[in-house]
Amino acid sequence: MTNWVYPLGTATDGTWDVSIGTSDSSLTVDGWAHTGLKVATLTAGADVVLPAATEERIVVPLSGSFTVTVADVEYKLNGRRSVFHGPSDVLYSGTERDVTISSADGGRVAVATAPAGVSYPTRLVTAAETPVELRGAGNCSRQVHNFGTPAALEADRFIVCEVLTPAGNWSSYPPHKHDEEKDGETHLEEIYYFETRVADGSAAPADADAIGYQRVYASDERPIDVSAEVRTGDVVLVPYGWHGPAMAAPGYDLYYLNVMAGPGPVREWLISDDPHHGWVRQSWDAQDIDRRLPFGS
Repeated sequence: MTNWVYPLGTATDGTWDVSIGTSDSSLTVDGWAHTGLKVATLTAGADVVLPAATEERIVVPLSGSFTVTVADVEYKLNGRRSVFHGPSDVLYSGTERDVTISSADGGRVAVATAPAGVSYPTRLVTAAETPVELRGAGNCSRQVHNFGTPAALEADRFIVCEVLTPAGNWSSYPPHKHDEEKDGETHLEEIYYFETRVADGSAAPADADAIGYQRVYASDERPIDVSAEVRTGDVVLVPYGWHGPAMAAPGYDLYYLNVMAGPGPVREWLISDDPHHGWVRQSWDAQDIDRRLPFGS
């Protein structure tokens, strides 16, 4: 059976901590065709280079600030202390352009990718421009940074955002799918890249193990059954099927970067809820959004 879960250290490639699904990835995944992800940890003054390819890319600082050079033009990305400290500047590169990423002080950076046939202009999306959405309510409250969604970014194929879930809450919930092209649904494969931390104000010991959980299960005859414990640097691939919840364990906040794209003609995120659980959305009407949100305020 194809492996859909990649703990930290199992998808490395040279200087990259993670390299899955991109034009230069040495790791191949059966049936994976529409999205890619690279993550690198840079020491002070170091850089990484992505040669020109027929894929669009968006550079997302996870910690630290970066300079990104695209087609000999430099862009300064004001980053953040961590993914739990609010949005960051991000950079969309377009396609067929060399990309060099460097950091004067060091940091960790992600690059979301998707094979693309149309190239759009390079664009810097600043933290101040990033749409921040508080989604759900009660213990389904979460925060979404929509910098790479169709409403926020002109691009060819991918949809990219990041989600932050306070300790003890569930997100990607109710379970839903986007694995068919039909009325009300688009076919999108999806990458989840996770980071975790001990929640602010907790009395955790020094050896606390910040964990979260991700669930994916079959929506039709295609087999898939994922119940994964995740930590910082882990990746879960969702080729099809119901997925959710992404669970932040009590005591630990959860972050994930989502990269979605598919073969369909329209760049749009349309989903179907698992009919056994979709009713949960209506319960939010009587609940308040978690007061711990937004992160980074």
